[in-house]
Amino acid sequence: MQLSVVVPAYNEEKLLAGSLAAISSAAGAFGGDWELVVCDNNSTDRTAEIARAAGAKVVFEAHNQISRARNRGASVATGDWLVFVDADSTPTRGLFADLKQVIESERVIGGGSTISADSEAASFRFAVQSWNFISRTMRWAAGAFVYCEAEAFRAVGGFSEELYASEELDLSQKLKRLGREQGREFRILHRHPLHSSDRKLRLYGWAELGRTFGRFLAHPRRTLRSAEGCSPWYDGRR
Repeated sequence: MQLSVVVPAYNEEKLLAGSLAAISSAAGAFGGDWELVVCDNNSTDRTAEIARAAGAKVVFEAHNQISRARNRGASVATGDWLVFVDADSTPTRGLFADLKQVIESERVIGGGSTISADSEAASFRFAVQSWNFISRTMRWAAGAFVYCEAEAFRAVGGFSEELYASEELDLSQKLKRLGREQGREFRILHRHPLHSSDRKLRLYGWAELGRTFGRFLAHPRRTLRSAEGCSPWYDGRR
């Protein structure tokens, strides 16, 4: 059984090296054969160079969109299972050991992980805790860590390229439906949360993030289907 770890990366030279080092260390707990794939999503910095130095297979996606970058990475992945990890996130060996256990159970089609983040802001910690509750209750994977059987990923068409945000929730729903047909579950891992950066809060603040959320509430379809509507993910601020 081979595992492919896919990392979408747009101008991630500040955090990418640390993330890839953490992934390499964590994957040691998985054992067996694994590969690292980084999709350079039209970066203008040293993202691709850093990824190659870390031993990753690097592919390029010109259109700046997270779903396209993940799909492009998956298109060259050779693993039986896919794990999508964001470039500002650092998984642990414990998380990958849990991943191995659920895969070997043969009862799971895919899933995600709860998250944690170091932050001095109590509001941010509360937001993370709230998301983790929603994630486990609704069985929605956070985009920072999504895993699934490669065959199932391709069967449902991968991440929706109509969406510039929430594509991980769309994929979660599609995999859950397929899982029900096959008698398998979509499981959120929680014993070893993924550590993810709080940089969006530091770079944008609650006011700007709130305006983005307000646009979504007013015009959800239009907002999620444009890079401009989902600007905190696409305006290049790092």
